[in-house]
Amino acid sequence: MSLNDPEWGRGKRNGPPDLDELWRDFNRRLSTIFGQKGGDGGNGGNGGDGGGKRPPIQIDFRRFGGGIGMLLALMLVLWLASGFYIVDASQRGVVLQFGRYKETTEPGLRWRLPSPIQSHEVVNVTGVRTVEVGYRGAEKNKVPKEALMLTDDENIVSVQFAVQYLLKDPKDYLFNSRSPDDSVMGAAETAIREVVGKNKMDFVLYEGRDQIAANTAKLMQDILDRYKTGILIRSVTMQSTQPPEQVQAAFDDAVKAGQDKERQKNEGQAYANDVIPRAQGASARLLAEANGYKSRVIANAEGEAARFKQVLVEYKKAPDVMRSRLYIDTMQQVLTSTSKVMVDAKSGSNLLYLPLDKLMQAAGAPTAQAETPAVAGPAAPAAAVSNEVPPQLEKPDMVRSRDALRNRDRGER
Repeated sequence: MSLNDPEWGRGKRNGPPDLDELWRDFNRRLSTIFGQKGGDGGNGGNGGDGGGKRPPIQIDFRRFGGGIGMLLALMLVLWLASGFYIVDASQRGVVLQFGRYKETTEPGLRWRLPSPIQSHEVVNVTGVRTVEVGYRGAEKNKVPKEALMLTDDENIVSVQFAVQYLLKDPKDYLFNSRSPDDSVMGAAETAIREVVGKNKMDFVLYEGRDQIAANTAKLMQDILDRYKTGILIRSVTMQSTQPPEQVQAAFDDAVKAGQDKERQKNEGQAYANDVIPRAQGASARLLAEANGYKSRVIANAEGEAARFKQVLVEYKKAPDVMRSRLYIDTMQQVLTSTSKVMVDAKSGSNLLYLPLDKLMQAAGAPTAQAETPAVAGPAAPAAAVSNEVPPQLEKPDMVRSRDALRNRDRGER
């Protein structure tokens, strides 16, 4: 009852209302609702009942039934409307009927039977989830229990990596995996230890990081598919691969020594690559020159032999003529290359034996600048030049002619 009610404060001036009067007013209102004609039941203003009896309450069931029907219809509409739900573009809806899988719904406005008959779960299938193995948050926050593992050559390495995954099957994700992150973590540890255990330490630390990440992702996907977790491995990123901190200094020294070894090997190989080709080239050049000299000498020898045979044939036909011809050719060959003049001093004549100046001009040689010595007469010296004429040239024979011919050929070569 509000303060504006006309019955407020009627029993006592400026005092609280009478409880009996409140009860009677409530009964009157209830009787009005259920169809009973109103009456104050007695004494009106002072709130007494006058000693009379209140009549029994009568209920109008037709009015009451209509109100309940409208209420039930409204409740039914609200109950059915509770079955509507919205699935975003990055999500998938999973409908459950009495807790059992019913169907998977696509994005959009969807409807299902209201609870408790059916219920639904909305799963994000495009969101990328990340699991860190061997560290938490930053590489400095290491988790040795997860990071330390054994290689094939019985060395301990610390491996830290991150796994990113998506959901490819909402049904398997909801019903076959109690904790997806734990499932991915367990599969990641199993896969990385198997892959690292099959490789050498140097391969794990240096050149094989990408291959190890790819093999780990493939093995993880096989394990998760085998358990039907509905998880798709997107990538495996290697954050850090290094030896344990306790042996880091010794390991750095060993790595530096290995690098020095490789550097020296490369320098030696570079020197060998520079010297060996040059030596091979010089050897090939010398061999080619020797072969060329050999071929030239053989060809010259064969040519001389063939020419000697031809000369011998002609010599047998006319020995005297051939001897004179050989002598003349030899003298011509000898005297064309000298500027000396021979004078017959024995016979007392100043006649020159051969026109040497004309022969020298014909051969293209420069004109002799030496002056011809004067002949004093019969009493002159036997020779007016620095070199006397050898006696063999006065009466040449065949042997001297052949020697002169060979000397001439050697001088040409």
